Amino acid sequence: MLVDALDVNVRLRPDVVVLDEAQRIKNWSTKTSQAIKRLLSRYAFVLTGTPIENRIDELHSLMDFLNPSVLGPLFRFNREFYLLDDRGRPEGYRNLDQLNARIRPYMLRRRKDEVETELPDRTDRTHFVKLSDTQVAAYEDHSMVVARLAFTAKRRPLTKQEQEKLFRHLAMMRMVCDTNYILDPKDRACPKLAELEKILDECRENNAKVIVFSEWERMLQLVRELCEKNNLGFAWHTGSVPQKRRRAEINAFKTDPNCLVFLSTDSGSTGLNLQVASVVINCDLPWNPAKLEQRIARAWRKHQTKPVTVINLVSKDTIEQRMLETLANKQALADGVLDSRGDLSEIKLRTGSQAFLAKLEQLVAPVGDGNKKPVPSKKMLPADRALGFGKEAKAKLGNALVRCEERFPKDGAHSVLMVIVDRDAPLWRDKLSDLHQEYFGPQNSDPLAPVQLEVIDQSTHDALERMIAAGLVARTTRASRPLDSDGGGISETSPLSDEERRRADQYRAQGARKLKMARLLGEGGMIDETRASLLESIPQFGCALAVENRVPEPRDLKEALLPPLSHFWKEGIETVKSFVNDASAPWKLVADHLGKV
Repeated sequence: MLVDALDVNVRLRPDVVVLDEAQRIKNWSTKTSQAIKRLLSRYAFVLTGTPIENRIDELHSLMDFLNPSVLGPLFRFNREFYLLDDRGRPEGYRNLDQLNARIRPYMLRRRKDEVETELPDRTDRTHFVKLSDTQVAAYEDHSMVVARLAFTAKRRPLTKQEQEKLFRHLAMMRMVCDTNYILDPKDRACPKLAELEKILDECRENNAKVIVFSEWERMLQLVRELCEKNNLGFAWHTGSVPQKRRRAEINAFKTDPNCLVFLSTDSGSTGLNLQVASVVINCDLPWNPAKLEQRIARAWRKHQTKPVTVINLVSKDTIEQRMLETLANKQALADGVLDSRGDLSEIKLRTGSQAFLAKLEQLVAPVGDGNKKPVPSKKMLPADRALGFGKEAKAKLGNALVRCEERFPKDGAHSVLMVIVDRDAPLWRDKLSDLHQEYFGPQNSDPLAPVQLEVIDQSTHDALERMIAAGLVARTTRASRPLDSDGGGISETSPLSDEERRRADQYRAQGARKLKMARLLGEGGMIDETRASLLESIPQFGCALAVENRVPEPRDLKEALLPPLSHFWKEGIETVKSFVNDASAPWKLVADHLGKV
């Protein structure tokens, strides 16, 4: 109808329009909804088992197609049935009993529990499954990003880019609950498969046909491999299967006694009659209870002769477990408005930024034990955070990584983490930005020497190198060091000039005089004077290291011990820092280390 709606009006002039699966027009602003609502006819019917999935204005969109006068324009509908704040934003529901009375004359509704005599029994079970170690690590990575964005949202509204990032990582948390394989083809760990294998073995013994749903095709690929390994016949129904082929798969499942498993994404959650199945397995839960019921309704429907068992595989102590309450809340809204079930005054609006943040915190918060408050885990960062970043980046990127370096520009005290990948730099940049925030975000940032991130592909890097060689672009890097190897040492872009060597030697000689004075004072028992002389020597040695490695010279003692200079002090940096902060620290160890410098 997106392209044919106007032609239908002119050429067919229909007397009746019937919409099946009419929840497709629940959002009035979509192109599909607008095209459908251009259709003209004397009569119209909408068929749907889910008139409300998330909000009551979805119901308004359906009624707007049938008879716009029933609920009136949307702005009036919002004033009548939403409690609005001073800015016109919804903060609660009201008059839901009146909304039910308005739509009742136009609605013919038969709930399944009202026709129980026509349907067999239904049993719902939830099987909780623990994540693997690699799943836990990946889940925590995405959870940290979500928690950080949720914390940001408490202080200010999120930008559009941040909102997209938030929902992207929420989705990835759900994917990881199934298996890392959805995001990482190299990691095939999937504890749900072991649980699923037990269920399928039991179904085969009882000759029961099974429908297996997952939102993600890669999860179904693992289930398909499981079926192949166990010699279980299966049908395949996903969005990538052509329509003609889908019909053949459906018929095979219905008629072939050896085809016991129907593997489907949500492309098969509507419009299919699969009463030959008596078991429905959900590898993951959708956000919406209506979608969950649509999946189950493929088997638990009219003409079903066997009792139906519904099994939900839920990863323990994750966002999936907390989604069970969200599904129950949304179901209560639909039951109240459509069927006057429950106390309508008790149905609360769960929308708006604050309510969303509260729900978000509930979804990602770690599970507590009794009255104990959960303590979020905090990653211990290495002293050399740039080198730690490089090692993790190498593990994340694998063969896609060409080179990872820390480069020090000619101007400014900052450094740049330069990551060169074989291709798809924008995708890797997004993935590595979370790791960069973890190591160098606000909680770990150094205002005097910030560390930036840049990701480019191999072809771009090679083009820049050719332009530098041709003299079209000047190289402004003072120095660099590899981060994807065990060395982590600095590599100079060109040898030191005579002037640079002279200045470095001068700084080193001044530091050596202060150090010699400190040793004499220390051997004479004058500890306070020893400490003062040692503290004066540190910036001198720091300046020598800065000149030799072409980084900014420190202005004081503190800057001499901060990145990027701290990289060049090697393993003795912690000894020197402890001496600076603690007057009781042994001066001899510091003197020995400075002597090596």
